Formats: sequence, structure tokens, C-alpha cells
Amino acid sequence: MRNKYNARKVTIDGIKFDSKAEARRYGELKLLVQAGEITDLECHPRFRLLDGVTWNGKRYRPVNYTADFQYREGDKTVVEDVKSRATKTTAFVLRMKLWVSQHDEAEWDFRVVE
Repeated sequence: MRNKYNARKVTIDGIKFDSKAEARRYGELKLLVQAGEITDLECHPRFRLLDGVTWNGKRYRPVNYTADFQYREGDKTVVEDVKSRATKTTAFVLRMKLWVSQHDEAEWDFRVVE
């Protein structure tokens, strides 16, 4: 089945990926783990960007961001998202900016992979 960006969902190692590009990147990262270049590979880590609020009597849900991958590379934790030009939406850019503003550059790195 394809999504609105014409991407085909793929399952590898029991993990569902939204596109072939994301699945391919997972394969590359697995090889880097085997080579000892990265550690602690995690798929689809979720981050809370904003807590839920109540305003004018209405409850608004929290804002979360789910990245494609997270792993350790040396002294840094890397968060990675696989994006094509079409999937770099304004909603993604906003979530990326919120995420980056909340994490220390010395400890974290955010990468967008095409």
C-alpha cells in the first residue's frame, strides 16, 4: 500500500517502515552497528515537544515528534529522519525546530537523510 507521498511501506526484522528509503537506511545503520561505528540503534523514538494544555476550557493534546532513528555515535546521540523533498513539510520543519531548540548541541545531533 502506498501513502500520500507515493511511498510503499516495508517491514524488515518485524519493524514497519513508512518507505523503502527508510528501510534502506535501517539496513545501512545495522551495518554500522555490526562494524562498531554506532551503538544503541533504536527505531521510531518518540519525543515530547510540548505538553498538553487547557485553554478557554478546551483541552489540547501534547505535541510529539517521532523520529525514524536514534543511535549513539561517539559522545553524541544522533536523531535521524529520512525525508524526501515532498516529505519535508512545514509540520516536519516546525517539529524539527522545536526538537533542536530543546536539545544541547554538545550531546545531541539532528540529521535529515535523503
